[in-house]
Amino acid sequence: MKNRTIRNVAILGSIAIAGVISVQIYWINQALNLQQKQFQESVFISLKRVAERISDYNKMDFPVKNPVKQISSDYYIVNIREAIDANILKLYLNKEFHRSNIHTDYEYAIYDCSSEKMVYGEYVSFDKKQRIVKLGELPKYDEFIYYFGINFPKQTSYLIAGNTLWIVFSFLLMITVSFFVYALNIILRQKRLSELQKDFINNMTHEFKTPISTINIASDVLLRDDLIKNNVDLSNYTEIIKEQNERLNWQVEKVLQITEIEQGRMNLKSEKTCLNESIKSVVSSVKLNLETKGGDVRTNLLAKNDLINCDKLHLTNVLYNIIDNAIKYSEENPLIIIETSEMAGFLCLRISDNGIGIAEEHIDNVKNKFFRVPTGRVHNVKGFGLGLYYVSQVCKAHHWDWEIKSEKGKGTSVLFKIKH
Repeated sequence: MKNRTIRNVAILGSIAIAGVISVQIYWINQALNLQQKQFQESVFISLKRVAERISDYNKMDFPVKNPVKQISSDYYIVNIREAIDANILKLYLNKEFHRSNIHTDYEYAIYDCSSEKMVYGEYVSFDKKQRIVKLGELPKYDEFIYYFGINFPKQTSYLIAGNTLWIVFSFLLMITVSFFVYALNIILRQKRLSELQKDFINNMTHEFKTPISTINIASDVLLRDDLIKNNVDLSNYTEIIKEQNERLNWQVEKVLQITEIEQGRMNLKSEKTCLNESIKSVVSSVKLNLETKGGDVRTNLLAKNDLINCDKLHLTNVLYNIIDNAIKYSEENPLIIIETSEMAGFLCLRISDNGIGIAEEHIDNVKNKFFRVPTGRVHNVKGFGLGLYYVSQVCKAHHWDWEIKSEKGKGTSVLFKIKH
């Protein structure tokens, strides 16, 4: 993933998170405000009914139009204009609050004109485990003479409890946001580590180029020396040095080519190429190595119109990679069959072998960079897991379709579909 893509994802994700949190806070606030408004309306209605019932009990007219006055968010004053019986007040309060579904703790007190204090109060709790609570000092109200005050000390918690669902959803949202932030942090950290790894590999492979070239020149000089030619052991050792140096150079070139592909610097030098001729050229190069292992390669090149537009170098490398894998992953007497054919507008290339095969669960993964089929702690075949990744990238650049079919212990077949 490119740095620009990650940055855009981070920015868009942050905007989305901020938007979702803002909307959630807005709706929670709206829900609480609506709940509080409904609660206050219920309290007003209930207290007005209490005042009316007290007037009826005292057999007096009820001349006050709006007897209830809200002093604060949780404290109300009710104007009665006549003496109040504390027991009757408690009875009517309980009945009206129950009627209006108000089930939160409250405390009330009656104003005594003679002492000019709030007296005869009580704390009413809906919690069965609630211990006895001493009545607080409820404030007086100078504009009325006969009145009582009522306070709801747990109004806030009561309203919040009525919005439990919103709170649960908000909690789940915060967990989701936390996971997103954590995942984004992991992605950014992995990206930094990946870039460090790429820089290290690129620097190391470039540093290898000079000693590899020097060893190659030195081995060529040694092979031309008469003293080396006349000594069988020295000649064999020199051949081994040259062969292993070429193998190391091929691995370095493969890493550099993959780096170019990943950085978008893969410039395809497309040209008209005969697929059958390219196959024959590669087969002639690997035939000697194959025969030393008691193996054989068979070709069945039936495609007549085998002319394709591609980068010849990369095509050759793809063929070498697949055939090299077929040789390396065959236990004995490797047999490789290479076929070309034409089918529904496609030029098909199939390379099959009788090797050890790939387990079904690993077939998709072998195209990934640095992936090697697990064989425990021992890898009898040396490599970096870059070959099929390189093949995959070349096919992607050329817009070729390719697939791997394999069965453990029976062999592998690789099919390429190339558009004419």
